[in-house]
Amino acid sequence: MNYTLAVFKSRFATLNFANLLRANNVPVAIINTPSQIGSACGISVKFLSDYYSKVQTIIATKGGLNNFVGFYSYGDNSGRVMMLKVCEDSRFFH
Repeated sequence: MNYTLAVFKSRFATLNFANLLRANNVPVAIINTPSQIGSACGISVKFLSDYYSKVQTIIATKGGLNNFVGFYSYGDNSGRVMMLKVCEDSRFFH
């Protein structure tokens, strides 16, 4: 399965984002942010990549998210965690 991580600079923003997604029927998990990502608060929101377009729609309509670092594609490739930055476009986060 492929997942997407939403990464923020603050725990408060991360938890608010997770609650927003849950309220919109997007199943999420709070995980420790992989060390490869670097400047983040230490936790991230993980959701199935199948929900990525729905998440972008939620963000565009709800707005108000602060401290966004970016979205990362997150998957397991033969026992190695692979990550790729997908989006850091802040126009969705005003």
